[in-house]
Amino acid sequence: MSVCAVVPAGGSGTRIGGAVPKQFQSLKGKPILYYTLKTLQDCGIISEIILVVPEKEYQAACADWLGNPEIVKKVVVGGEKRQDSVFNGFREVSPHSEIVLVHDGVRPFLSKKMISESIDAARKFGAAITAIPVNDTIKRVDASGMVSQTIDREGLWRVQTPQAFQYSLLHEAFNKAISEKFYGTDEGTLIEHLGEPVKIVEGSERNIKITRPEDLELSETYISKAFPEL
Repeated sequence: MSVCAVVPAGGSGTRIGGAVPKQFQSLKGKPILYYTLKTLQDCGIISEIILVVPEKEYQAACADWLGNPEIVKKVVVGGEKRQDSVFNGFREVSPHSEIVLVHDGVRPFLSKKMISESIDAARKFGAAITAIPVNDTIKRVDASGMVSQTIDREGLWRVQTPQAFQYSLLHEAFNKAISEKFYGTDEGTLIEHLGEPVKIVEGSERNIKITRPEDLELSETYISKAFPEL
């Protein structure tokens, strides 16, 4: 059965700086997005990628990425929020797809293991999200910047992508969220809102989301090991 990946790459990247959105900024001579799409294709599990980009980047993205790599079958325009962008991509997924995998375009250091384990868990449980356990002490802070509470970190996980879902389940979750005008910070939250279980798949500290200049600097230390052939 087919697996389709929706890759939201619709952010403006204002925090990272530069003249172009973060997903198109250069890392070792290639756009960050290149490494993400290459890993998704090279895993050999995904049959199709639907890429979601900012409206002003749409024409250039079609020219640069449609069919490059070859499993990028569609490029669509993102929405106002991340959830809107993922939904725009999801609407282009064939209903005959078994699994929909969602992965941030600016997380180039995902692994084949994360992809395969997420997909396998989604087949078994319906929904699976990649995450890592929280190791730092967590504080709740009030509006004045003062600590109001120390949170017990036992059982707390930091969510990443990839996240994988059975098509019918994600379809139902989006429909409920839209009808109730509910927004979540990730697709796993939409499944929770639906009242269905979500399985955790352990990710990696290296599976960073490149958002700030220091993330880009850190990526420079990871890139040669992750892509030694380049």
